[in-house]
Amino acid sequence: MWFYTRAMAILYAYSRFIPHFLMILVQIGYSFLYFLAEAAFSHGMSPHVFVTYRYIVGGLVMFPLAYFLERKVRPKLTLVLFLEIFVLSLLGASLTVNIYFASLRYTSPTFITSMTNTVPSMTFIIAIMLRLEIVNLRNPRGIAKIVGTLLSLAGVLTITLYKGPEVQSLQSAPIHIKSNASQQNWVKGTILLVVSCITWSLWFIMQAYTLKRYPAQLSLSALINGFAAAQSAVFTVFMQHKPAAWSIGSSIVFWSIIYAVSTSMNSTTEN
Repeated sequence: MWFYTRAMAILYAYSRFIPHFLMILVQIGYSFLYFLAEAAFSHGMSPHVFVTYRYIVGGLVMFPLAYFLERKVRPKLTLVLFLEIFVLSLLGASLTVNIYFASLRYTSPTFITSMTNTVPSMTFIIAIMLRLEIVNLRNPRGIAKIVGTLLSLAGVLTITLYKGPEVQSLQSAPIHIKSNASQQNWVKGTILLVVSCITWSLWFIMQAYTLKRYPAQLSLSALINGFAAAQSAVFTVFMQHKPAAWSIGSSIVFWSIIYAVSTSMNSTTEN
């Protein structure tokens, strides 16, 4: 009896905290992605080509899984849902991620990691503005949300406005990244990153509504990857006129794309 009670308690704790644990793992995965992506850009890979390859491979992986695993539970895809998912892909995948990785060329992985911590705060603020979130200042949870949001934004402002001395990396590091972040580029990268965080926050809110009408998560993830690949490819064609830009020239570029695919699938299914 004691063993059964203990096992049920462990299962309850697991089911309750596993979403939080998975979100932490996703954020750790993103941290590694920033360094790999900047290393790939230092080797000549265009951020827009990188994003396009990321979603092409992600779509090729997700479509078979979604087709077989959600064949019986997948709802009918109406024209309205089709257009909604198309906009969702544009807002949260192709547009956000292209701006996001473009900002990486002007800033640093450490700065981006810190800046993305404002996404929950921005999502919270936008939800209040849209009257999707009600804050009760008499409740400790409501006060904690306000204080956490202010602390998060204050931390990002400090990182943005204050740039201390550079910390030199070890010469024996496996990945070397060439730094070309001048003050002008730093401001440009910060603006791009803020825009990316805002569109990312809007994507979270919109995705929550879409999942209620289209609850097949794997199928939704596959469609987002497919649409994002097409949208990003069209954008890349206008931005990159040389066919050589599509070449994967080194192993670090190849493995960074493969690693980015895993984070792409995680980000579109974590909700």
